[in-house]
Order: sequence, then structure tokens, then C-alpha cells
Amino acid sequence: MTTPATDAPSSAADAPASRPARRYAPPRVGGPRRWWDWVLASDPGLGHLQAGWRALVSMSVSLAAGYGMTRVLDVPAMLGMVVGGMMGLMSAFVVAENTPSRLVRASLWLPLPYAAVLPLAAWAHQHRMLDLVLMVVGLAVTFFLARFGTFGLLTGMMTFNALMVGGIIVIPMDTCGPLAAIAVVASVAVLIARLLLCYPMPREDLLRTQRAFLIEARRIADAAATALDPDADRATAVRRMGRALRRLNITTVTIDGHLAQPEVAADPDSAELLHQYLFDAELALQGIGQAVQRMTAHQVPAALRETMVIGLVIARDTHLGRADALHPAAELIRQQATALPEGGSAEEAEVRALAHRVADLLDGLAESLAHWLELGWNSATVRARVPFQPTVALERNRPAGAGPAAERVAAAQARPGWRRAIPYLRAPLQAGTAAAITCPLADAINGQRFSWGLIGVLITLFGTNTTHERLRKLVHRVVGTAVGAVIGIALLHLIGPGHTGWTLVVIVGGLTIGSWGLQRQYAYWVVGLVVALVQMYGLTTPYGGMDRLLAQRLVDNALGCAVATVCAAVIFPVSTRKVAREVQRGYLSATEHLVEQVALRWTDPGAPVRLRGAARALDAALLQVHSVLRPLVRMPLGGRGRGRESSLRLLNSATRHARTLAASADIDLRLTPEQIALVQRVREVFTGSLQALDRRVARDEEGTWVRVSPVIRELMDRLPATAGPDAAQLRTALRELAALDEALAALAERRGLATTTPPAPRTTPSDRTRTALTAWAATLRPRTTAEAGSARAGATPATGAPGANGRPGTTAGPAAAPPAATGNTPRNTTGNTTGNTTGKTTGAATGKATGNTAGTATVSGTLRCPAHPDGCAAWITVISDRGKREALVRAVGGGYRLTGLRPGGHTLIVSGPAHAPRAEFLLVDAPGQDQRHDITLVPAS
Repeated sequence: MTTPATDAPSSAADAPASRPARRYAPPRVGGPRRWWDWVLASDPGLGHLQAGWRALVSMSVSLAAGYGMTRVLDVPAMLGMVVGGMMGLMSAFVVAENTPSRLVRASLWLPLPYAAVLPLAAWAHQHRMLDLVLMVVGLAVTFFLARFGTFGLLTGMMTFNALMVGGIIVIPMDTCGPLAAIAVVASVAVLIARLLLCYPMPREDLLRTQRAFLIEARRIADAAATALDPDADRATAVRRMGRALRRLNITTVTIDGHLAQPEVAADPDSAELLHQYLFDAELALQGIGQAVQRMTAHQVPAALRETMVIGLVIARDTHLGRADALHPAAELIRQQATALPEGGSAEEAEVRALAHRVADLLDGLAESLAHWLELGWNSATVRARVPFQPTVALERNRPAGAGPAAERVAAAQARPGWRRAIPYLRAPLQAGTAAAITCPLADAINGQRFSWGLIGVLITLFGTNTTHERLRKLVHRVVGTAVGAVIGIALLHLIGPGHTGWTLVVIVGGLTIGSWGLQRQYAYWVVGLVVALVQMYGLTTPYGGMDRLLAQRLVDNALGCAVATVCAAVIFPVSTRKVAREVQRGYLSATEHLVEQVALRWTDPGAPVRLRGAARALDAALLQVHSVLRPLVRMPLGGRGRGRESSLRLLNSATRHARTLAASADIDLRLTPEQIALVQRVREVFTGSLQALDRRVARDEEGTWVRVSPVIRELMDRLPATAGPDAAQLRTALRELAALDEALAALAERRGLATTTPPAPRTTPSDRTRTALTAWAATLRPRTTAEAGSARAGATPATGAPGANGRPGTTAGPAAAPPAATGNTPRNTTGNTTGNTTGKTTGAATGKATGNTAGTATVSGTLRCPAHPDGCAAWITVISDRGKREALVRAVGGGYRLTGLRPGGHTLIVSGPAHAPRAEFLLVDAPGQDQRHDITLVPAS
């Protein structure tokens, strides 16, 4: 027994007139589900895999080029491969430019400082003390030159590498010329290989990040459907939802950071619009997740729960990039929520409102994704209000941690006189002093391997900002060395002596895997590096002495790390406490900037304002706070402390309100002078409170947080109940501004600030004030006829097409009140779905009343498609009338089989690579017997 099926729109005729006829994503972004999607989700843009691939190509080519040149120039093979391998190693790790011209310049610069310093290193090898002094000076110079960009860093690194190679290996002076030629040839060979096999394609990287975002969106839809399962563990489902939302936020912040890189977007206007649509899409997904989380705390009617799960599964199984197919799912949920009886308890009313909220957000998500995916492939056809300006810094393809805050603390150490040089000399002095202390100690442990101690100094100070980060890196170094030693020695014994080819394969493989792992955890890189080094040591060291050699290496590394940590803590230190204060001040500064931008947007509609950019800067600041406040060691019980956890929760809550505020406040208003003064009063009170909290964080000064939320609530009470999208957005913005104030006021109380409310006016509000407030609401831009028609068709004012100023619409956040249900006639496809749901409910009740006996049924049938006569690859999800997902099977060879179905009504959702999701009703009325149900699919156009 079946009823008419429901398909997502597959042609332009099914889409509302307000949207373009076709707005599908490129195949690379919007293709069917693939087994490697989990890789994209964990590595947006594939930056980690690209790093590993660069290492594989660079090391293979450089070692081959170095070995080949030794045959031509009659140079010892070991020397040639060491020099060539050094070019490949530095090219893979230091040269990560994303444009061909920059890649060429950096790659060709690599051999120049190396070849220039190599003769000095070869001559100094005969003079032990001079050799040690040059190493110390070279390490200090490396940290000094690192402040001057890529070429400064390359010059310093290659200088130190040349000194280190000359100090370890005896290099005859007459071979310096041929070795310089080998360095040049190896660099050119690596450059050619990278241009052929690792060509920088920033636009392609953007498409990969877009697909990563869509994968995370599908995960949220799946987690939301699981959370509504009546038999699911509610606490576990909510935690899973929270993890999915956090991953989504990190992915979107990472994408925003990529937009700032050269040649990623076609132009600044396209980058700004990409940023805005991405922000709105994330906000819609966050709202869906939070609404479902709130629904799990209530008793949801079975029919509504079932419809919600069906809609979320349809959203999950919709082809990546076919955003228009989300509209039928939204309409299905909206119709079922509208069908619920009016009245009832407050809990029922809240459940109904949350269901409407999810439907509206699905519509908004569809619009935002459609525009965003289209712009990822094409240039913008309209101009943005303000060109894109970067607000997110990336480190190793992830949002930056404590680095920017530590740089600000270090820059603040500059004072008049000689202290102006502190920011420039701090790192070189720390590195030079640590190297001067480590060199004699490491030389006493093992004179031939003293450079291991210097490497410990280098890795400890490079890329770290606080004592906690350095100690954490030391722990990773020790653990990685131990694990890598075990794996490396096992491989060494497995390969055996004399197999140079296999040894080189393991060396290159270890460095490749380590390069990939470095982007995630430093310990992974150490494991790969030690595995490679064990094979190199095996060429000259007896197998029986390998344990002692690796133990000496670990001691030397740990010695250098410990000495460098102590020197960094006593020589012009940047303490963890100061950095923690600085990241919190950075968060408060970003909040103040957002509040000022909101006030400017309302008082001067033509001003160059980037509200979403200001909110994204707040996201980046929050991630920096989390990175600094992360404990050195995660303890199972109370590792962070209740106070720190409470503060982080308040900051998380404030950031959620700030995102919704940025989106809902982006409206055009024409205010009178009295109204402008009122808005400025709100801004002054809020920013004054933020500055008081900033002084408290920075210098423990006393102060007062003046709550502005009472003023905002009074303002909202005086606004007339006007209808229209802008009026609803204004109220949402004011509510979110008040909620942001309350969250930060609670944080101020935790920091010891007194809190109060603004002083009451000396006299009661005059008629002139009431008239001004009424005029304020009356000046809201009325909805046009086209907008009203679009809203009746199911589109929300949250995310529409760009307006005349090139700005997309805004998405109201979780706190926005859901619009009232309309009595419009839905689309034909969703109308069929409503019929399915109604008939299904009746059929399910009948089945339960007459045949709900013990036992289950088996349902099988064919899966036919006119375009695929040999059978379609598709997945079938079974949802019961209680909203529980009971089965997930794959159709094979044009047929399927479902076992263990209980009597009653069920919904079958069929999805596949060539088809949009399709919902069909199935009534199981004969338990214990086989039942047949054939399905015919319509190919996606």
C-alpha cells in the first residue's frame, strides 16, 4: 500500500520565481556522497594532505637529483644526497606559497644562502670552538631574520642548516663548489616537480572547503534526527550535536581565513559575498541544532517528531550542493507544525514554535547555500557594500591560537630608549643564550652529536608563545621519539643491511607521514622523523648500539628543550598569564567593535560597515581564548577549574548572541536626530562597560558594569507592534543585544566588577519621546510586494538574493520569534508529502488497532529507474510513525530487502547518487509474513 511519493524539485519549474533557474554547485562540491568525505571534513581544503604530498614529492626528487649529480660531478654519494635532501626538506616545510610566482621566487632563493655559508662551515669544522660559536650565532640570527617575512626566514634557516651540516660532516673545501651546484640543481628539480605535481590551486582549495562545510552540515542534520529519536540516549545525542556544531564553527572560521589568501576569490567583492553567505548558512545550521536541542527537553507529539525526522533525513540525504531540495523538507515540517491544534499548554506552544523555527531556518539555509556555492565557482555579479577585509589569521591551515596575542604582549615591552629593540632582540637573545648553554652540555654527552641539543632549542622556541606551549611540545617530543624509535628499529631489522632502496623508501615515507601529521599534532611529526632517522643511523651505526644512540638523542633534545624553556621564561619573558589576559582583552575589543558597527549601521546606512566580519573576528578571538586557557595536561577531574569553565561558557553564550546580532542588525533604517541620540546612548553605555571590564582584566582596576539591557527592553516595549521583515529583524537584534549584555555582565560579576543599571530619567518620558519612538518603528523599510510573495512561498527574509547594495539578507538567530503560520497553498511536491503524512497517520492508527500483534514482517521489492535499467545504487532509510529511524539498507542489483519491521505505518526515504531524496509511505499490516513494495525513482535532472 503506497501513496504518491515526494521528490525534491529537480527542475527550474519547481523552484520559486524569486530564485534563478539553476543554482547548483560544481560537481566537485555538489556531487554524491563519497567514502573519502570524512577526510575533507577533518581537513578542510586538504591542507594537511597537501603538506604530506609536498614532502613526498620534494624529498623523492631532491634525493634523486642529489644522487644523480654525485655521479656527474664525482662527489661522494652521501654528501650529495645530504645537500639535495636538505633542499627538498626545506622546500616541503618552509615554502608553502599558494601562487606560482611566489613559489618560484622562494624555491630559487633556497640554495643561495646555503651555498654561500657552506665553505665557512667546512673551514670552521677544523676549529672546534669556532664551530660551536658559529652554530650559536647562526641560531640567533635565524630567529632575528624570521621577523622579516618568508625570505628572511629562508635565509636564516638555510644559514643554520649549512653551519650544522658543516659541523657534523667533514666536507673537503674542494667539494664546496660541486655541492653548491648540487644544491642549485636539486632546488630547480624540486621546483619543477612541485609545479607539475603540486601546482598551487587556491580556487580549487576553496571548492574543497565548501564541500567540507556541506559535509559538516549533513552531520548536523543527522545528529538532529538522532536527537529526536524517542529511544535514543538524550544526553548522548545532545553531546553529539554540540560536537557537530563546534566542528562546524571551526570549519567556517577556517574557510574565512582562506578567503584572505591571494587568488582564492576572484575579487574582493566576491570574497565579501562569500563571507556573508557562509556566515548566514552557519547561523542557520547553528539555529537548527539549538532548536532541536531545546525540543529534546519537551514532549514532542509523535506525528510532529516523525515529520521532523523525515525532513531532517531528507536534508541529510539531499545531494551536496542541491540546496533547492531543502525547501520541500522545510515545507513538510511547517505544515505538520501548523496542523497541530492551537491552544494547549505552554510546552506545546513552544514545541510548535520550535518546529516553525526549524522550517524557516531550513529555507534560509537553502538560499544561503545556493548563493554561496554559486559564488565559489563564478565571479560576483553585484558589488558588496564593503570589500572583503581579513579578520581571521591561520596557522598551519587552522585558526590561530596564542600567536597574535603573544606578539601584542611582546610589542608592548618596547619602551623609549634601548627598550625599543626588545621586540626585535627578545627571540634572538633567548635562542642565542639557550644555544650557548646547551652546546657545551650536549658536546660533553656526545661530541659527534652535539647538534641534537641545538635542534631541541630550535624546535622549542620556534612556533611557540607561552611556557605551557613549550612544555607541551617537550612532552610531544619525548612521546614521539619513544614511539618512533620502536617503529624505526622494527623496520630496520625487517629491512636488514644492504637494502639501500628500501631504506630510502622508509625515509621518504616517514617524512611524508610526519609532514601530514605535523598539521595536527607535533608528536605525529616526531614519530615520522625518528622512523626516518633510524634508517639513516642504521647505515653507519651497528644495530646493537641503536638503542643507546636514540637514548642519547632523546636526552640531548630534552636538554635543549628544557634550557630553551628556562631562557624564554627569564629573558624578556612573555608569561602565560599576560597572554591569557591579552586574549581576553582581544575578545572584549572585538565585542566593542561589533557594538560600534551596529550603532553605525543604524545611524548611518551608507557607512562602510561589515557586521558579519566583526562577528567573525569575535569567533576568532574566542578560539584564541580557548587555545590559551587549555590546560597543560587534561585531568579527568577538574583539570581546568570551575571558574575557568564557567567563564568559557559565558563567552560561548555571548558569541552565539553576537552572531545573531550581526545578522539581524544588518537592515536599512532612517532615523530622526532623537532616535540617533537614543541609539548612541545604548552604544556609549555598552562600550563604557566593556572598557571597564577591559581595565579590570588588564590591571585589576575597580569599575562598574552598567547593564544596558533594561534600556533595550524598555525601548522594545515602546515600539508599536508593526509587521514586516525589518521590524521583526529589529526586534531580534535588540533582543540579542540585550542577551549579549546580560552574558557579559555575568562575566563581569565573576571578575569582581560591580553591576548596576543605567540611572532612571529625571522626568517621565514626554510625549515627544513617545512620538520619536513611534516614528522610529514607522521608518522601517516596508516589505515590497515581491518580498511578501516570496515569504508566502516559503522563503524567509533571512537569506535572500543580494540587494541593490550587493548585500545578502540576514538570518535571525535562535532567539528570533518564529513567524506566524500562513494559510498559503504549498508547492505540489510538498502538498503530496502532506497527503502522505495525513494518510500515513490514519493508516498507522488503523494498522495498530486491527493488526498490531506480536511478530515482525519482511518487506522486499524492486528499485526501478527508467534511466538505469540495470539497477540504481541507493540507500533506503526507514522511519517509524514514532519518528524513530529503524533501518538503513542499501539497494543492490535493483532490489532491496527490509527485515524486522513491526506492524504500523512507516516512511521509506530513498536517496542515491543520481536521485534527490524521495519519501514513500509503507503500511505493514501482516506481521510474520513477507510483503512486497516496489519503488520507481525519477532521475535528477
